[in-house]
Amino acid sequence: MTSPVIFDRRQVRTNRLRAAADLSKNSFLFDWAMKNLIDRLGLVRRRFPLALQLGARSSPEHTNTLAETADSEQVVVMDVDAVVARYKGWRVAADEESLPFAPQTFDLAVSPLSLHTVNDLPGALIQIRRCLKPDGLFLAALPGGRTLFELRECLMQAELEISGGVSPRIAPFADKQQMGSLMQRAGFALPVVDSEIVTVTYQDIHGLMADLRGMGESNAIAARSRAVAGKKLWREAGRLYSEKFAEADGRLAATFEIIFLIGWAPHESQQKPLRPGSAQKSLADALGTKEIGMGEKARP
Repeated sequence: MTSPVIFDRRQVRTNRLRAAADLSKNSFLFDWAMKNLIDRLGLVRRRFPLALQLGARSSPEHTNTLAETADSEQVVVMDVDAVVARYKGWRVAADEESLPFAPQTFDLAVSPLSLHTVNDLPGALIQIRRCLKPDGLFLAALPGGRTLFELRECLMQAELEISGGVSPRIAPFADKQQMGSLMQRAGFALPVVDSEIVTVTYQDIHGLMADLRGMGESNAIAARSRAVAGKKLWREAGRLYSEKFAEADGRLAATFEIIFLIGWAPHESQQKPLRPGSAQKSLADALGTKEIGMGEKARP
């Protein structure tokens, strides 16, 4: 079954290439995500000799910290060529939709905000799981459903008022429940999903758009309008943004929900869930209450 084409992968690549030269000035969100992934990794008392970093838009210094935290002999960094060129050591220029790695190659795979524009996310997760050795660890950060909801709402309302129609301008993002289901579908064991909200403020809507371009996150939705958005649209969207989402000091709040994923490549040594009905003690006993059967009424 062919996956729906949501993103124009050629445009995704173009956006990243355009942003590559000034990424050091616009990597704050990637750096934040990478730092949080490393913090989570630090809680795992294991050594990961060979690691894979999918996405190279965080600062190279964080990759050094990743190697130290994982006690890795080598970290292989993968992204489009101009982005990955900032890194030293093992670098691979490739696409997240088609990983060029043999099965059971890596002990660890980490992805800081690089998987949200693949068209077949379940397939990408399966590829990542397959390239991990048994009992290998996967950690990832992806934008969640509340990301840029302010910008999405204001652009939609402004475009409706001006032209009577809407062109998709902000990418769709999965929520935590969906991501948990995708991790299970991809075959990861013991999946854990959580999220954090990052709020960034801007002087105006143009500052926000400049940051998104600088991060390589301009609109790459396949169904987007190819027409250049006019000044009237941005003026109206900016007015609505100031009206709805301005802070007390007048700056505009932009929300980034970052979902964190943790999962393991299956291995026979891992903890397994108990079979249904195999419990030795009832929940009522554990809670110190009386169990009520189906059809019975609780008595005072």
